[in-house]
Amino acid sequence: MINTRNRDTRQAFLVGLAIAITGAILFSAKAIVAKLIYRYHVDAVTLLAFRMLFALPFFAGVALWKMRTSAPLSCSDRWRLIGLGLIGYYLSSFLDFLGLQYISVGLERLILFLTPSFVLLISLISLRRRVTRIEWLALGISYLGIVLVFLHDLNRGSSNVALGATLVLGAAISYSLYLIFSGEMVRRIGSLRLVSYAMCISSVACIGQFFLMRPAVMLFQPTDVYYLSLVNAFFCTVLPVFLTMIAVARIGAAATSQTGMVGPVSTLFLGAIVLNEPISSWQLAGTGLVLMGIYFLSKKTT
Repeated sequence: MINTRNRDTRQAFLVGLAIAITGAILFSAKAIVAKLIYRYHVDAVTLLAFRMLFALPFFAGVALWKMRTSAPLSCSDRWRLIGLGLIGYYLSSFLDFLGLQYISVGLERLILFLTPSFVLLISLISLRRRVTRIEWLALGISYLGIVLVFLHDLNRGSSNVALGATLVLGAAISYSLYLIFSGEMVRRIGSLRLVSYAMCISSVACIGQFFLMRPAVMLFQPTDVYYLSLVNAFFCTVLPVFLTMIAVARIGAAATSQTGMVGPVSTLFLGAIVLNEPISSWQLAGTGLVLMGIYFLSKKTT
């Protein structure tokens, strides 16, 4: 009976792990889609607005359904959701895009890989969560692989590299806070409800930012920009967001954040396939270490 229970627990954890990895790969694919959109001379603010403009109907539909089928939220939960929507996919995305103006993509990704460390640290300090040895081991091995993958991008930088690095660091911290606090709320109100409400808030913020900073005429773009933005919205935003929150509910915020490291590494292969970017032996070695870290994480039992 005990063996059966342990086997079922481990199987449930592995399913959650697979969901988290799938969501991470889809979410990281946004960089590939963004590069394709940038070929049409679309700036970051406009790209972000189109992404959330096309994603909003999906989140709004789920939000309306949950409003009709669920009990009303308390006033405190409503304010928490507003905060999550603003610090999550709005603030983190905005700071990330701003930072990319000053630093290389490789350095940006390397800084964003600090997210699991922030999640573990915040969990350890504020939530008094015990971090296991295997989690530290998985994190360390994965970081070693990440350093190998992106080391060749660190020898270049502009005069504003410190500013750019600070902005991206803010994005990593912002997203870490989102994962932590969403992990606490998802147990009370459910993943679908939390995601749909928070993402509606993020979408409104991104779209509002566009109209404050850009003329409305920039909404008129080539047809391919609309198609690519729709792909960016559904496959790189809507679907991975829901998959990530389901994973948080199953395996926790810390494990979900750690498995997210496999996503940006996957962009190496997507870049080779879609953008014809070469893959070096260092990148392959680093990818192997990241996958090894994910393997060690999969050995964790709950």
